[in-house]
Amino acid sequence: MHLLTSATSNTSVNVHMQKQTRNPIVKGFMLILSKVLIVKASISMLFGDNSLQTVGDMTEGLLATPAYKLLAEHLKQDSMCRTIIQERYIPPTHDLDKLLSLPSDSLGYIYAAQMKKSGYNPNLHEGMTVDSDAHYVEIRLSQTHDIWHIVTGFDTTIASEFGLQAFYLAQFPYPLATMLIANALIFTTLKTPEMLPQLLEAIAQGFKLGKTAKPLFAQKWEEEWSKPLSQWQADLNIQPIPSQ
Repeated sequence: MHLLTSATSNTSVNVHMQKQTRNPIVKGFMLILSKVLIVKASISMLFGDNSLQTVGDMTEGLLATPAYKLLAEHLKQDSMCRTIIQERYIPPTHDLDKLLSLPSDSLGYIYAAQMKKSGYNPNLHEGMTVDSDAHYVEIRLSQTHDIWHIVTGFDTTIASEFGLQAFYLAQFPYPLATMLIANALIFTTLKTPEMLPQLLEAIAQGFKLGKTAKPLFAQKWEEEWSKPLSQWQADLNIQPIPSQ
């Protein structure tokens, strides 16, 4: 199984989203296309391919289903999450060098150091437009995925990646996470059964941690980069996963 890239790339950061149309013929075609993308991506994942392209195909397909709309509606039940969705909050471009001038225990410094080390581009979302609440939710989740890794303590190993997906599911019904976890369980059972205990433990840890934590989606992390990571974790009631 290829490791799902810590995801400035968790999902559809480079997926071109078509605006919805009221034309029933086009809508019908797009629905069929979305199902094809989901099936294609699922088959690829069952053969161990969790590449950015495959995850992007899965996301694009899922965004055309009712599940993503229901996700957005679920999040909007929380007043803080509803506000950030209505605002379509997107932060300014991340200046990693500037963030590295912050105290070494701050979220901003730790995030920038990790981005520099991994070589990921933190500004892949720059210039993207949003055409629905569901689309905004996915962009924001993808944009902040690496921050969630840092705050929860899940590293970027395969098991920990799916632990974070389980954390998502404990906080809201995230369609992409359900598909990623389901395919990971099937693949691991068939191809690497010796890894099942580790995978299941990570999923259990993530779900438990997500249930007790405050809503992470509601946070405007970028407006408090200088806050110590430990303070973020305390404020959000997170006992981070110990380093492996």
